[in-house]
Amino acid sequence: MDTPALSPFTDFCYLFLSILLEGAPFILLGTVISGLIDAYLPPGLIDRWLPRNRVMAVILSALMGLIFPVCECAIVPVIRRLIRKGLPVSCAITYMLAAPIINPIVVLSTMKAFTSSVGQFSLRGAETVVAAGPIYMSGSRLLIAFIVTVGVGLLVLLVKKESVLKAGVLAGSAHPGTFTDDLAHTGANSVSGGKLVLAMRTTMRDFVDTAMYFSIGIAITSVFKAYVTQDLIVLFNQSEGLGIVLMMALAFVLSLCSTSDAFIAANFPVSQAAKLAFLVYGPMMDVKLTFMYLSVFRGKFVALLAIGLFVVIGLLSYYWVRL
Repeated sequence: MDTPALSPFTDFCYLFLSILLEGAPFILLGTVISGLIDAYLPPGLIDRWLPRNRVMAVILSALMGLIFPVCECAIVPVIRRLIRKGLPVSCAITYMLAAPIINPIVVLSTMKAFTSSVGQFSLRGAETVVAAGPIYMSGSRLLIAFIVTVGVGLLVLLVKKESVLKAGVLAGSAHPGTFTDDLAHTGANSVSGGKLVLAMRTTMRDFVDTAMYFSIGIAITSVFKAYVTQDLIVLFNQSEGLGIVLMMALAFVLSLCSTSDAFIAANFPVSQAAKLAFLVYGPMMDVKLTFMYLSVFRGKFVALLAIGLFVVIGLLSYYWVRL
């Protein structure tokens, strides 16, 4: 007896719950870190660690993921708390975009994914192309991500933070709360207990806020996965330029984790440039991240960031493989 096919709505429910359960632990991890930062990190401490030269500070911020690896699901609440603690907005955005890619876990997963995928594929109307090896793809992903994130950070240096941050976050960054003020609201008698209570209360607020945007994002992602047919995949092979555009759009909608997206890209029948664009754009901008960014940044800035990253990453990926 054949098993009846699942309906699209059943697929949607399954996908929504699976993505939610997969991402929720990372959201919780990020908000716990956010709470600990709020309670235990003195305002301005990280800013004092960074170089006084603003350009060098942005460059080092792009490499912070090598020491403090955080996935894209957990990075937003951490960044919001760091901004409120005095971290410059340019450094915060640079770290936010770079950390999901420039970290040891993602490097290893990318190399593993492309180790077993070296072969050949052909585009319509083009000669057969040899697929790139793991070192090339992993190194290219890191370098393009580094160039793009540092470039974004340097551009943010030129604009006022009032045009980037939402009013609530901006007010917190302008007047970082002191530990003693926050303890007055906890009712705790001991310093250590007061800090822990403060951390847990901050975790609770940030988790509810972030999870709301995250849920909206994965709902949209689940609709796409459940109702869009696989026949559309043939469009990816029409041309290399179209393949890049569609792969970036796919990365935006699928909202994959940066630790696993390389396994999807490695086995997709598209060019190296399209795979690179997919691997770089997705961890920086996808559906769930867009809604999570809106909890920290102004809508106009998020829109400009999404469009700018799409254009720059697409062009860099296209010309990178031709160097």
